[in-house]
Amino acid sequence: MAFMNKRGMVRSIDTIRIKSAIQEAERCTSGEIRVSVSRFFWGRLEPVAWRAFHRLGVSGTKDRNGILFFIVPARRKFVILGDEGIHARVGQEFWEALAAAVSRDFKNGDFTAGLVRGIEEVGRRLVAHFPYDPATDRNELPDEIDFGKK
Repeated sequence: MAFMNKRGMVRSIDTIRIKSAIQEAERCTSGEIRVSVSRFFWGRLEPVAWRAFHRLGVSGTKDRNGILFFIVPARRKFVILGDEGIHARVGQEFWEALAAAVSRDFKNGDFTAGLVRGIEEVGRRLVAHFPYDPATDRNELPDEIDFGKK
């Protein structure tokens, strides 16, 4: 198993392309999208992803409609977490479609393509539940990728 340091993670992910995908998706929906990339660690991903979810303020959006893509490139694994506002409006099929959109590219090591595909899917699907309103919506969370601690 390869261990990837922060510099390696940054090189394996096109941060500009992902940030652009987030901004484009958030022009369609009031939903907020964050991406967090973690170094290799042992153990289950979901508890660590939930810590990042709260640390990054994804649970603090006005409509509780934040989504976090949490990835560990060295393990080729990811978790997608959504806040309670999204869960109240979308079904399991939404999450399965997102996971499928991301999985194909991740399995081949193309993290950028997987993230962009997943982010685009969020924009397309959330517009029905959380449409963007230029008069009232504001960007509640940063669009930059988080390379912070677990």
